[in-house]
Order: sequence, then structure tokens, then C-alpha cells
Amino acid sequence: MKSCKATRIEAVLTVDNKGQILLPKELREKANVKAGDKFVTIAGCDEKGEICCLILVKADLIDEKLRSILSPMLKEVLQ
Repeated sequence: MKSCKATRIEAVLTVDNKGQILLPKELREKANVKAGDKFVTIAGCDEKGEICCLILVKADLIDEKLRSILSPMLKEVLQ
């Protein structure tokens, strides 16, 4: 399984009037995202339980190690 070595802001995305989000072409190319790829959405919640962040992970990368990879990243982002 691949693991993330660093986190950074790659793009600012906009939700259109249909509720859809467009990933810019440059980001799709860098992430090797193709039509039909599936993603799992992981939500981070604030102290009130309201969703404050969303993380997209390619579905084929999900396994039992996901929590150990994402937990430290989420703690750092939410501090």
C-alpha cells in the first residue's frame, strides 16, 4: 500500500449550482485520476460533530492501514 509522505493544498475547488465539484485538469493529471475512478470520502468533524473537512481517497487504496495513515494527518490539520 502507498502512504502519504506530505500534505499540502493542491487546489481550491468550487461547488457548482448542481452540487458538483470539478477537479482541475492539472490536479487530475498529477493524481492520475481517470474517468470512472472511485473515491471514498472521509469526513472530519469539529467538537460539535459538524463536518468541517472532507478527504478523498482512491477506493482501491483503502485497506486496514488507512486509519494509521490518516489519523496523524487529521490531528495535525485540526489543531
